[in-house]
Amino acid sequence: MTSELYKKVMVATDGSEQNKKAISYGIEFAKLSGAKLYVVYVVDTAAFASIPMDAGWEMMYELLETEGKDASDRVVELGEAQGLEIESAVLEGHPSNEIIEFAEGNDIDMIVIGTLGKSGLDRFLLGSVAEKVTRNSKVPVLVVRGEVNK
Repeated sequence: MTSELYKKVMVATDGSEQNKKAISYGIEFAKLSGAKLYVVYVVDTAAFASIPMDAGWEMMYELLETEGKDASDRVVELGEAQGLEIESAVLEGHPSNEIIEFAEGNDIDMIVIGTLGKSGLDRFLLGSVAEKVTRNSKVPVLVVRGEVNK
């Protein structure tokens, strides 16, 4: 079945274990609707804005970029195993802004994003990326609650 409403579905990943459920939903949604799947990971450079640019910063950035590529590649493998047409992107900036800009700039029909990715102090200081995307996106957003590890 091919949907006329959903031709491009985007999954935003942060590489966390809790994000696996959102990835599964995104893959299944794309598969059922016959949509192309886009996978986006955002290197949060805003968190490093106050740190002087030196070799340590560059090394940290490269580490985060590699983490993003690895997380995206895992989703690409899962999507390809389901026979999906899939494209990935590692972006940099503030996650919610970059997710929204990518979705709007690529005519995405649905954003799938998980909750409970980053937690603790990161979430307190930065706020919930899923909440900001949901509040500010013109593109429909499917928010998938992650599994809480007990």
